[in-house]
Amino acid sequence: MRIQPFHLAIPVSDLQKCRKFYRETLGCGEGRSSDHWVDFNFFGHQLVIHYKAPEETASSGSNPVDGKDVPIPHFGVVLQWDVFQEFTKLLKSKNIDFVIEPYIRFEGQVGEQATMFFKDPCGNALEFKAFRDKDQLFAK
Repeated sequence: MRIQPFHLAIPVSDLQKCRKFYRETLGCGEGRSSDHWVDFNFFGHQLVIHYKAPEETASSGSNPVDGKDVPIPHFGVVLQWDVFQEFTKLLKSKNIDFVIEPYIRFEGQVGEQATMFFKDPCGNALEFKAFRDKDQLFAK
């Protein structure tokens, strides 16, 4: 099965701050834009940030997973194992404030994965992960 790029549009209360974050901190290429939205190449997928006044955005919550409070909702990308390691180093060098520091889940088990969570400047939660064996992405 060939994976197709997804399209995701998210609200941000500070378009310029988030534009800088996705472009400069995460290294996403910028595409089309207007004074209310910006397209990004988000690891081969189309992410669009749309300005929304702070009072119009819903607050988020969390769910407990592995004794950690996982932010809900969240989105992200499954990276290759070595790319995840390099991306982690890049984020740490840029002093990202992690909601959940990079760690390994299910170590030595089916579905072993590296994962981390952080938020963009407007509070949108992102998760990046990598599977030691990508064929176990949906393994039980």
